Amino acid sequence: MPAFTTFDGTELAYHPDGEGTPLVCLPGGAMRASTYLGDLGGLPAGRRLVRLDLRGTGDSAIPADEATYRVDHQVADVEALRLHLGLERLDLLAHSAGGNLALLYAAAHPERVGRMALITPTARAVDLPVSAEQKLTAARLRAGVALYDRAIEAYERILAGVDTDEVWDLAAPLFYGRWDETARAHHAANPHEQNEKAATVFAHPDAFDPPATRAALRRVAAPVLVLAGELDGNPPPAHAARLAELFPHGLIDVQPGASHFPWLDDPAWFAARVERFLAAGV
Repeated sequence: MPAFTTFDGTELAYHPDGEGTPLVCLPGGAMRASTYLGDLGGLPAGRRLVRLDLRGTGDSAIPADEATYRVDHQVADVEALRLHLGLERLDLLAHSAGGNLALLYAAAHPERVGRMALITPTARAVDLPVSAEQKLTAARLRAGVALYDRAIEAYERILAGVDTDEVWDLAAPLFYGRWDETARAHHAANPHEQNEKAATVFAHPDAFDPPATRAALRRVAAPVLVLAGELDGNPPPAHAARLAELFPHGLIDVQPGASHFPWLDDPAWFAARVERFLAAGV
């Protein structure tokens, strides 16, 4: 497995797939091994995916100082990967919580970003929180079907503070556009792929300075796509649009019928949309 040594001596692994211009992929979770991204709906047909296993996840080593799981420290890992790959600029794709890492990287190194696709990103780095009621509003779009009524009830419990595997399993159908065999297997793999200890450190409040990050993102000359799922509540499309507005060349698109993992919901639509953006910036 290809690997490189980052700023503090930690060895990080990455997974290349396909041919063409590299697309560095930052996973969410937070702190979930990059294997859950799969081939992102078939993107290797036109790109060389480079899925990074964040420190302490997947095939990457556990750092000596576990405080470096904090997302702002991991910006240096992305820059170390760029240098290792010998790239002047990075094309970046980030999913969910990984969007915060991409935002902080772009703010710190705006001149090193080629194109950036943020897929159903959370955006604590720029202080765009989603309220519990906004999440439930999205979930209730599916009310009236027994499967989703049970999931909505479970999600209400989660947002009220209940945090058990059982209740998350009941709510899981809300995070996918289709609750089919692929989605069920994808959800079931999560406990084996996520570093939960690292996840508690990742988004520590001290990692973020939203006013400074917002100001720095105005210097990002690269085109930025923020892709939301029509049925996703974290973020809902309106929040994704607000994030896109922070960039000089940001744009928003919404994948019909998709939730938080849009490449699973309609792989062909997702891959075609992202590849079109990467090729032409539109």
